[in-house]
Amino acid sequence: MTGRIDSSFELIDHKTCRSICDAVGERLQQNLRPVKNDLPPYLAQLMDELRRRDGAGSG
Repeated sequence: MTGRIDSSFELIDHKTCRSICDAVGERLQQNLRPVKNDLPPYLAQLMDELRRRDGAGSG
């Protein structure tokens, strides 16, 4: 990266940027579903807890 801003690009507002990020995130979640693998029980429990907390924060 050169650290320079290319003046040929237009800046986008926060709302548009947020919408793009949300759409990309949704597509990634759809296309990159977690693969069930055999995690050690403790690690599987931690992952379940992380999913639970992540879901509780989005509502």
